[in-house]
Amino acid sequence: MKEIEDSFKYRKRLNDKKDFPKIKTIPKKLEKSWGIGKFVMPTPLEVNDLMKKVPKGKLMTINQIREKFATKYKTTTACPIVTGIFVNVVARAAEEELREGKKRVTPYWRTIKTNGYVNEKYPGGINAQKKILQKEGHKIVSKGNNYKINDFEIKLFKI
Repeated sequence: MKEIEDSFKYRKRLNDKKDFPKIKTIPKKLEKSWGIGKFVMPTPLEVNDLMKKVPKGKLMTINQIREKFATKYKTTTACPIVTGIFVNVVARAAEEELREGKKRVTPYWRTIKTNGYVNEKYPGGINAQKKILQKEGHKIVSKGNNYKINDFEIKLFKI
């Protein structure tokens, strides 16, 4: 039974609303980097819904996701930590679906780091994401141990 539970643990997390979304006041110690006011922690499904919208050939950054939620909830920002965790949950849930044979899943590989870099935390690591992005027509350049999508700014999806 545990094996069955483990086979869809990220999909379970994706659908677990807990008490999200949450809106909180930005702590004084974070005002310098986050700004003054409130921040939102979106639901995992909201993150998934945004990531699903990115068409082939386009990209989206984690900061675009955060900006969208800040606008939606009328806050200064969206929590980068929670948003990043939920982006990862979306990616792993999509991989669970792929392993089960589903053909169309949330294209998580199209959501990149804010600076245009490939996300090494995605399933399969940098090489897996690089391979899919290159197959979709993106040129990826090596920057030391990291990989950046060339001219990613002009390929950003307007959400």
